[in-house]
Amino acid sequence: MILIKLALRSLYNRRASAFLTLFTIAISVMLLLSIERVRVDAKTSFSNTISGTDLIVGARTGDIQLLLSSVFRIGHANNSVSWSSYEYIKHQRGVKWTIPMSLGDSHKGQTVLGTSADYFKHYKFAKKQPLSFRDGHAFNHLNEVVLGAQVAQKLGYKLGDSIIISHGMGNTSFHHHDDNPFTVVGILNATGTPVDKTLHIPLAAIELIHGGTGGHAEHEHEHEHEHEHEHEQHSDLIGEPKQITAFLIGFDSPLYTLQVRRNINQFKAEALLAIMPGVTLRELWEMLTIIEKILLLFSMVVVLVSLLGMLTTLLASLNQRRRELAILRSVGARPWHLFTLISMESLLTTFLGCLLGCGLFYILMSLAAGYLQAHAGITITIAMLSSYELMLIGAIMAAGFIVGLIPATRAYFYSLSDGMSIKI
Repeated sequence: MILIKLALRSLYNRRASAFLTLFTIAISVMLLLSIERVRVDAKTSFSNTISGTDLIVGARTGDIQLLLSSVFRIGHANNSVSWSSYEYIKHQRGVKWTIPMSLGDSHKGQTVLGTSADYFKHYKFAKKQPLSFRDGHAFNHLNEVVLGAQVAQKLGYKLGDSIIISHGMGNTSFHHHDDNPFTVVGILNATGTPVDKTLHIPLAAIELIHGGTGGHAEHEHEHEHEHEHEHEQHSDLIGEPKQITAFLIGFDSPLYTLQVRRNINQFKAEALLAIMPGVTLRELWEMLTIIEKILLLFSMVVVLVSLLGMLTTLLASLNQRRRELAILRSVGARPWHLFTLISMESLLTTFLGCLLGCGLFYILMSLAAGYLQAHAGITITIAMLSSYELMLIGAIMAAGFIVGLIPATRAYFYSLSDGMSIKI
């Protein structure tokens, strides 16, 4: 305890240089923990993008390309699925539900998705969490639209606002469907997935805004029979488009998944591809592991540099402290006492730096959680440090102690050579 108090007093006397060293270690610890937490939560959010869906079916292309275009709204599907093929697969044994999806339009850079009302019932994210409405309800008419949380927030839309859909997926479109405006009837709660950046309209409305005749007839029929049975109403909202981009499938039992998937991939009437989203998500994440390894390496280098900075500071101050060491020897301190004192100073500096770094880490995560959720779809977990994160801090503490042994050893030999004489 006496050596600890003495080490603290010594650090206080050199508080300017000690604080700079401590702060450098704190920044490196904060960076290391932040990268690790964002990496873990990004992987979790990534894998939670879609849940409870057994198969995604689209035109034959790469597994990852189909996943990116249908779930993440990244890229474009080269081909489409014919409506007849969709109807045939939909009625296969074991199929519990299907969700048709039609992409290709946008609104101010945000993706427009044509789908059925079953989308709001069966689409799930995270650990099979269903979609829920912050305001309003699902669409019931062809000219109604449901907004994702980020679309409503970013563009400032509220219930009752009118929206014009544009052709194409880019930020700039040269063709707007001005003759078919849509009214906002629902706004979804935030999910941290691409759903937040999507506008959802009835599948039959896609045909309508692109000049389909059947859609107009269904639109009129919809207004004449507003109180018809819900199933009939939803059927009218689907219509019979010529083709769709992709569709999702849920089965009565997981046992049907592999069988139906094989049948779809061998479908002779049309070149189709069926993927299991969970498996493909893992494959996609494996492709991104090089990025997380680079980030982790970068943070490790920063920690190493901060520890080397502490070593440089201790060695630079050691020559100036030879008078102090001689005085300690004169009052009865032995060489191993001085060795322990210098080691204790480096260990305390590393420990206090880790404590401050953990505090800065929680402050940074609290401030960045909302931004990462809104702009990157990463849900940050503000919780106690995990066992792996504690292990990282333990490794930093051990490294700090080992680094401190170098100046401690020099102090030990200085005390032997100098004895109790005062050297300047």
